Amino acid sequence: MPQYGWMTEFDVVGVGLNATDTVLIVPHFPAYAGKAPYEREFVSTGGQVASAMVACARLGLRTRYIGVIGDDERGRIQWESLQDTGVDLEYVERREGCPNQSAYIIIDRSTGERTILWKHDECLRIDPASIDEQRINGARLLLIDGHDTDAVARAAEIARAHGKPVVVDVDTIYHGFERVLPNVDYLVASAEFPKGWTGLADPFDALEALQKEYGMKVAAMTLGAHGSLARADGRFYYAPAYVVNCVDTTGAGDVFHGAFCYAVLQGMPMLETLEFSNAMAALNCTAYGARGGISGLEAIRGLMERAERRRHPDIAPRAAGYAVT
Repeated sequence: MPQYGWMTEFDVVGVGLNATDTVLIVPHFPAYAGKAPYEREFVSTGGQVASAMVACARLGLRTRYIGVIGDDERGRIQWESLQDTGVDLEYVERREGCPNQSAYIIIDRSTGERTILWKHDECLRIDPASIDEQRINGARLLLIDGHDTDAVARAAEIARAHGKPVVVDVDTIYHGFERVLPNVDYLVASAEFPKGWTGLADPFDALEALQKEYGMKVAAMTLGAHGSLARADGRFYYAPAYVVNCVDTTGAGDVFHGAFCYAVLQGMPMLETLEFSNAMAALNCTAYGARGGISGLEAIRGLMERAERRRHPDIAPRAAGYAVT
């Protein structure tokens, strides 16, 4: 475990989204305008930063979540789901008269892939005035997403001013996000974001352009079933995904970001960071729900060790179509 400095209360503080989902499992996703029965329905809790904080806590980190939860039934479910996770909730606001972020997730049982329909009301927006130094400076690392740009920009500014590393989970283009990126140390984006932001179709070119423009230490992207790719120290690192019995990919990226934060605080080399994060994300896919398969260190290391014994060197990047040099 990391050695804690006396000035820090928490290892990780996360500012961003949570969500309460209704999940429908279907044998196969229906064709457009088609009709199909579903096999199972259940409610699941998730959200980018909230789930990442739960993953960090599962790994033994002292963790705080800052966000807004609605006061409807879905908000109550979300609030209760966080109670026994070890995540500090002191600065979670439960906002009256506001429905929690929700989604309807359709999971194709044959592949584990999902289609998401979501809704986030404006009343859930995090007030940037609520983000002060006390809430951010007590942590060793900050994780943010991109949705409430003003609030996360403020959090990143505070973290940068106090020398705290900033990790960002960004999945799409957000208005005003150019104010966030200059204070980011670790960009861990979706596969779509680098191209969308830079206009460069080649992922290597896009990550390099982002890193050079904003000066971040690491520019990385998750690649779903292909694993993850990062640029650090002037070179690229690629880690293939782990092969597991995947039943639901919901929340895999969120858990990846939680594992990534842990790896940064542990000082893992970049390739090990990607492999560790891939492994925790893969295990989460072996159960239903955005947090259904969040696993501890023993299970993660076990998966990594089993895969290492089977791995053929240098074949995975070529097989996935990424020529890492």
